[in-house]
Amino acid sequence: MTTVSAPPAVRSRVADLAAAQITGWQEGYLKDRPRDVAALARLRRGAGREPGVLPDLWTLVDTGPLHSRVEGVRPLGERELVRAENALHAALTLWALHQQSRGARMHRAHTPQRPGGLGAAVRRLMPANDIDEPALKRLVRAGTAPDLTSLSQRLRDLVVLLRRQDIPLDYGLLAGQLYAWQAPGGGNLVRREWGRSFHSWQPPAVQPGNSSGSVDDLALTPDDSDKDAS
Repeated sequence: MTTVSAPPAVRSRVADLAAAQITGWQEGYLKDRPRDVAALARLRRGAGREPGVLPDLWTLVDTGPLHSRVEGVRPLGERELVRAENALHAALTLWALHQQSRGARMHRAHTPQRPGGLGAAVRRLMPANDIDEPALKRLVRAGTAPDLTSLSQRLRDLVVLLRRQDIPLDYGLLAGQLYAWQAPGGGNLVRREWGRSFHSWQPPAVQPGNSSGSVDDLALTPDDSDKDAS
């Protein structure tokens, strides 16, 4: 009996493309290959900025594979392509900022044993047995950004903190989340994923079920949802 696999969702395709592109640059950067070092320098200038405003990045943020005709996979619509381009731009440029001057891999694939989501990374910024409210607030503010540019700017601030402590992220996972975030209802979905990710990393001294400061849906009161566009 032949099993027919379902075609990959657009979100998965975006995540896989981001991970593949970043992995190549990352290995080259860590080996000090001039081409990859230069690519990283170009990319990080786009972190927190609108996609398309830097023509220098057009050849680096490569969405070509998403336009390829593959048997059994439908072509993407214009709206899907725009969301994919936006998500790739944000993820690739944020990774470049994160990787800058680091000798370890700042993109690392998520596994259940080593959670690589944004929430887990922010949790690792905190003391083992406590919730650091300023760090948590930054995560919450990112989740309630009014648009993708604001979201990228707020994620940029978090990435700077993660870079200081050499805490990696799964940037393929993040790219897929940024794609989903742009769809109707996507913000709620991604916030819940970040909340679950926050609880997926447990400090060694904390027993399951004893963590405090639940942020499963990263809910905010209306007055706190958008105090500025940083």
